[in-house]
Amino acid sequence: MTSDTPFQLTNRIRKEFASLDEAKWRRRTSLFPAEGTKCVLELAAVFRPRTILATAEWINEHGATVAGVEVTAVAPRDLRELTRLTSTPPVIATFELPDDAAVPDRSYFSENLVLMLDRVQDPGNLGTILRTCDWMGVRTIIASQDTVDCFNPKVVQATMGGLARTRIIYTDLEKLLDTLDDSVAVCGTFLDGENIYTAALPSSGILLMGNEGSGISDTLARAVNRRLLIPAYPGTDKVESLNVAVATAIALSQFRMRLFQ
Repeated sequence: MTSDTPFQLTNRIRKEFASLDEAKWRRRTSLFPAEGTKCVLELAAVFRPRTILATAEWINEHGATVAGVEVTAVAPRDLRELTRLTSTPPVIATFELPDDAAVPDRSYFSENLVLMLDRVQDPGNLGTILRTCDWMGVRTIIASQDTVDCFNPKVVQATMGGLARTRIIYTDLEKLLDTLDDSVAVCGTFLDGENIYTAALPSSGILLMGNEGSGISDTLARAVNRRLLIPAYPGTDKVESLNVAVATAIALSQFRMRLFQ
């Protein structure tokens, strides 16, 4: 429904929205922000909205999609003051943070392909990775506790709604890997690995991707039982390394293409 109370964009509201850029305030308020029609509508199907601010035109077109949730009509100039985006979106919302998800049991890794992230720091990279996982049908990401927060506004926007379908669990990766036996394939990308384009890849298990600057840590590398290489095109000058989001997309595409052969 739509609020009939005239909306007043106060300094308190401005500060509340701005504070959600910081992880400590997201944890303190148990909220995270999202902007834009696609992102807000897809997240609203999974997460509980706390506040939705939208133009009258947006409410007329999409109000029925969020039936039962109060949507406050605001002028575009008010959204312009709140947005983190270059172009002013027609809707901005806050959602309640979900409860922490439990780490899957060992059988899950034997039946599904899971992406594992070691200390990924850039919000844009994580957002792109989440979006790629959504496309590739990877429904679980397990990340180290020092990986960037998936509810960072830059991550949320970069996922384009993918956060609604791919869950990310933060945990101690070393301890988790220690609980798995050798029957679970743990794949990682290294310069001395087997060519990923010709390797026989498993349909389930773990794909471990490392930090933007230092790659997979030595501690976690010891748990990898399938070392893979994404080779440069023959005859080209090699750059130092691939961007982790690009490397993840290439690697996942190789795992998934086996389904079509």
